[in-house]
Amino acid sequence: MLQHVSIQGFQGSFHEVAARQYFGAQPALLPCATFGAVVAHVVSGTADAGLMAMENSLAGSILPNYLLLERHAVRVTGEVYLPIHQHLLALPGTTLADVRAVHSHPMALRQCGEFLDQYPRWKLVETDDTGHSAQLLAEQRTLGVAVVAGAQAAEQFGLQILAPAIHDDPHNYTRFLVLERAATVQSDPLADKASLYFCAPHAPGSLAAVLARVAAQGLNLSKLQSCPRPGHARTPVGAWHYGFHADVEFEEMSQLTALLQDLAPVTEELRVLGAYRRGSMAEAMGDDTPLLTKEGMPAQSAGWGG
Repeated sequence: MLQHVSIQGFQGSFHEVAARQYFGAQPALLPCATFGAVVAHVVSGTADAGLMAMENSLAGSILPNYLLLERHAVRVTGEVYLPIHQHLLALPGTTLADVRAVHSHPMALRQCGEFLDQYPRWKLVETDDTGHSAQLLAEQRTLGVAVVAGAQAAEQFGLQILAPAIHDDPHNYTRFLVLERAATVQSDPLADKASLYFCAPHAPGSLAAVLARVAAQGLNLSKLQSCPRPGHARTPVGAWHYGFHADVEFEEMSQLTALLQDLAPVTEELRVLGAYRRGSMAEAMGDDTPLLTKEGMPAQSAGWGG
């Protein structure tokens, strides 16, 4: 049984909601200020697992987190899709006319660009976490400050929702990955999705050759993300070398094994970062109570949405 799960963020945001959705109420959560600290806890064994946001449907991919997967001895063992409902929170009695500054995680601010653009005089202040921003406002009671965070932060810290649902798209969600220590992870015979990392030769058509072999195996490529390869010098034509993160979906593990054998001749480096059971975005987006745990109790969250 898992005893500790590391998450990025502090009380009052989205990472704990996702953690409770996946793990239930039992594990103790270890809040971390950075994603690097989340991974460090998993690698050292301080945490049995970690939860790390990877992409948001509005703000896009969190590229540094892909580098963390590449560089550290962790494996992906699961995924969570969580609806993200961003609200403008303030001290009770505050009006929109009173607001002078809005604090939140930069990714949360990006998710609410259309709303925030309506108030060009507001100063946008980037912080380490949505929930922490709400907590500081409640403690310091700074007049003229509002924060972007979830409804759970308003409830926990006694703030009012000054403007509800200010995210640009009503179907806003974040995808989180579950991480475990590579040396001790157990394979899942029911896995139907895998996260891969590969490098293709720096030559015309090399990426196309990889994609063609994925298609020939009849597998669904649900994610393809390019990332620069640090430490690789530029080619004579001035182009940078890139590695690629790919998520593939399959029905049986034998299909993944066949794909890896097929990709070996057309890649310079090929690694499986994890094979796991895919999460359901349809179920997540259809859940009208995303801020509740599996036991039906209000989640005290800490995390990213930002």
